[in-house]
Amino acid sequence: MTTSKPRDCGNYGEPVLSRRDLLRRAGAGFGTLALTALLAEDGLLGAAAPSAGGQVKPRLDGRARNIILLFMGGGPSQVDSFDPKPELQALHGKDVPPSIAEGVPKIVRSRLNNLSRCPFEFHAHGKSGLLVSELFPETGKLADDLCIIRSMSHRSPVHAPAEYLATTGSLTGTRPSLGSWLYYGLGSENRDLPGFIVFLAGDNFGGPACWSAGFLPARYQGTVVKAQGIPHLTLPAGQTPADRRAQLDLITRWNARHLERAGPTSELEARIQSYEMAFRMQTAAPEAFDLRGETEETKALYGLDRKECAEYAANCLLARRLVERGVRFVQLNQGGWDAHADLKKNHAAQALKVDRPIAGLLRDLKRRGLLSETLVVWGGEFGRTPTAEGQGPSPGRDHSPSGYSMWLAGGGVRGGQAIGATDPVGYTAVERPIHPNDLHATVLHALGIDQHDLYYEHQNRREIVTFNGGQVVREVF
Repeated sequence: MTTSKPRDCGNYGEPVLSRRDLLRRAGAGFGTLALTALLAEDGLLGAAAPSAGGQVKPRLDGRARNIILLFMGGGPSQVDSFDPKPELQALHGKDVPPSIAEGVPKIVRSRLNNLSRCPFEFHAHGKSGLLVSELFPETGKLADDLCIIRSMSHRSPVHAPAEYLATTGSLTGTRPSLGSWLYYGLGSENRDLPGFIVFLAGDNFGGPACWSAGFLPARYQGTVVKAQGIPHLTLPAGQTPADRRAQLDLITRWNARHLERAGPTSELEARIQSYEMAFRMQTAAPEAFDLRGETEETKALYGLDRKECAEYAANCLLARRLVERGVRFVQLNQGGWDAHADLKKNHAAQALKVDRPIAGLLRDLKRRGLLSETLVVWGGEFGRTPTAEGQGPSPGRDHSPSGYSMWLAGGGVRGGQAIGATDPVGYTAVERPIHPNDLHATVLHALGIDQHDLYYEHQNRREIVTFNGGQVVREVF
């Protein structure tokens, strides 16, 4: 880039500086420093990635730019939602046939007696004819946009470790979550909002580890939002933005002095950056989280006018508004699917909370031209056994990680298809088993990232998202 020469300005004869010259000369050049900082924050400076890994350049064939994870905490039942099993109906009350039982992993919760029929009907939808349970009548209407994976599989039947596996790729809960990895690797498209936001509703077994930055710099952890929204966004009475800016500048100087003495400290650096982000959010976040500007038609599309699903509807609508504003990863946790008793009542109530909001989200993204660049992922930490837990006319189902369903939509996904299969009663993945690490590799691929290109040097080891190995499920696209 070249600087323009001073030019003659008519009769005045005074040279006029270009904007770049003015920044360079005024205030001893501090304007140039400020410009450089702003360009770096926005990823426009063209600097090389740091040796620890850092930002990656997605391939041109990556269709997705943002991710919305619809996490159904507790484990929704695959045989009652997206994996119909007619043979299960016929075997109701009987034991798992030996030919099937021999393929069921020896997991404590994997009972092999008293199979239980699905209390819900399945219906074919769309041109694809995909079968979806009556639990999801609105989502089912969008079957041609869904790629259902019916062969998700792992070996942990305990909630917290399984949630860690689903969100971080590890059972330990000590590694970075997928949202943190993508925020770290791709950055944010909006400097005034966090790149990774998490909405919480219902039970959450895994806790903060499911949106933690792990060994990545702490600034990349998820920002949690609950039903009441982000607290403390408004300034206290009598405070002006200038007052808050002066306070922040003073705190930043103190923290920087402490950081200079203490040496590189991820937590302290994140604290300094969080203050700056909080200041910017006091301007940007109120607008992003304000639903009053949405039309009544849009609110009804999501189900905000219905008490039973209003909370999740608001979360889904906010997710659309956030990806629209450049937030990289939005995670919507909806707990409560842990149906150990009366599965019919539990799943009917849970589906009522999420079905219309999810369908509204997909429709709204599609009509705004955002679905093609937004990958939506639905599912929980595991599924549930086809056998009954408890007695009575409406028993529950236990945890079952060896075969369960998830689905993807948007972001280059080929809809109207089902990938993989479980055995005739829905216990174990027998065709195209897909591990959570495979799903993570697939999500990265949707963003145009090779799983081995996004890494971080930690304790002399090059860490990647799929450290236990992961294969892209290419049939998805």
